[in-house]
Amino acid sequence: MSLIHTPDTIDDAPVDSRPTLEAIHKQMGRVPNIFRLISNSPAALIGLTSLQGALAKGKLTPATRERLALAMAVASGCDNCLSAHTYTATRFAKLDENEIISNRNGTSNDPKAAAAVQFARGLLAARGAVAPTDVEMVRAASYSDAEILEVVAHVALNTFTNYVNEALSTEIDFPSIERLSA
Repeated sequence: MSLIHTPDTIDDAPVDSRPTLEAIHKQMGRVPNIFRLISNSPAALIGLTSLQGALAKGKLTPATRERLALAMAVASGCDNCLSAHTYTATRFAKLDENEIISNRNGTSNDPKAAAAVQFARGLLAARGAVAPTDVEMVRAASYSDAEILEVVAHVALNTFTNYVNEALSTEIDFPSIERLSA
């Protein structure tokens, strides 16, 4: 059970959050708990969905975005995000089980994607203060300046959702995924 109120329905959410929740419902066929919980703050909900929408129009592929989210979920210890992104990585990004395991371990079976995932994990570990060689590593993997900025933006986005889920104990509403053993 979450530590703050999670509206049961769209109609239970604050009025200013309802249009955003309705759009999520239209897109996904349901409204996951994290969005309903965040809807307590219309500003936070709009901030989250606006960043998600902008990044979905960016240069990074859906598969790379899911790879980053999986790596971030494990690095942050967020079981909710791990469960949600395992589901979306499989269903929408069409990543296979071996790739998802690699992503969860902070890498990828695709060398270019591995550079982005490793850069994202480095950003999280260094709280943004990565070395110039880290930026050069991702650039050497053929990432443009725009794509490098989008990786940083995805780290910020996933940090927000990971923190919301962990700080407020958002109830997991995707098939629950076990953490990998060490």
